[in-house]
Amino acid sequence: MTQDRRRVSLTGIKPTGEPHLGNYIGAIRPALELTATYESIYFIADYHALTSIRDRAQFAAYTRSVAATWITLGLDPEQTTFYKQSDVPEIFELTWILSCVTGKGLMNRAHAYKAARDRNAESGAADLDAGVNMGLFNYPILMAVDILIMGSDVVPVGQDQVQHVEYAADIAGSFNHLFGSEYSLKIPTALIPAGTGARTMPGTDGRKMSKSYGNTIPLFAPPSRLRKLVRGIVSDSTPVEEPKDPDSSAAFQIYENFATPDDVKDMRVRLEQGGTGWGELKNALYETLEAWLTPLRARYDELVAPGSELDAILAAGAEKARDRARPVLAGARRAIGVDS
Repeated sequence: MTQDRRRVSLTGIKPTGEPHLGNYIGAIRPALELTATYESIYFIADYHALTSIRDRAQFAAYTRSVAATWITLGLDPEQTTFYKQSDVPEIFELTWILSCVTGKGLMNRAHAYKAARDRNAESGAADLDAGVNMGLFNYPILMAVDILIMGSDVVPVGQDQVQHVEYAADIAGSFNHLFGSEYSLKIPTALIPAGTGARTMPGTDGRKMSKSYGNTIPLFAPPSRLRKLVRGIVSDSTPVEEPKDPDSSAAFQIYENFATPDDVKDMRVRLEQGGTGWGELKNALYETLEAWLTPLRARYDELVAPGSELDAILAAGAEKARDRARPVLAGARRAIGVDS
């Protein structure tokens, strides 16, 4: 246990939209649970959002919303390091250094870049790189630096994000091979939190809850909006009196992540026996979510307001983060011969 507590866990979230229930179940809650066994570091990957966001007001609002969300949901800035990526300039100098030891072929295989090219191919575009900016192409290197500059041992990710950590390990390995006689970067590993690999949180249309699909249920949505979104979750046309398969229902899959085990068991039995409709399930889901969110919503609104204590929390976190980043960058500079 003592050894685990000395190990470092790093978690980041990109502020490209309102944080939603899927973010909480898939990333935020599992990451916060790691504070029991790891020295945990959390950051807002705001510069990553520049690959897609072009509205300065939206960019600032999403960044503040993400920061307020993590604190509202249980992050203790006194016990962790919590900062904005943009407040740590050392990250961007190390990004250039590591860009120079990273092969383009590695970047060609990055999932996001390949997906962009596939979309262009499917649409019949003559230029498969149409709409791909260099931020999107190079972002795996910046993400690797996010991980490496904090001396991370583990990075909690979903199965679909393991490549990010593998890239960080590959890039660090290249650096160490070339310059590591006296200084080397720590090699990180991916950590898939228990229970996150079997099923993803479904959205209102039944697909994985994702901002890109427009099917999310935002955290801290006002009651009227929350009710409307829950009522709009897709369901089949099985009559109320007929037995139903709870596991085929997006609403039930969300419900079992927030209701008590006894309530989940009871709802499953009622659906399987028949006599309970999807509408009743959705009502129970709304009431469960609203009971959980009511006190959290008040704290979130307080933090996200201009001039709140959030500003001081992030400023203090930036100093803690820079204290960790400076020696890593200094070691890399010495290794390449800038500061010999």
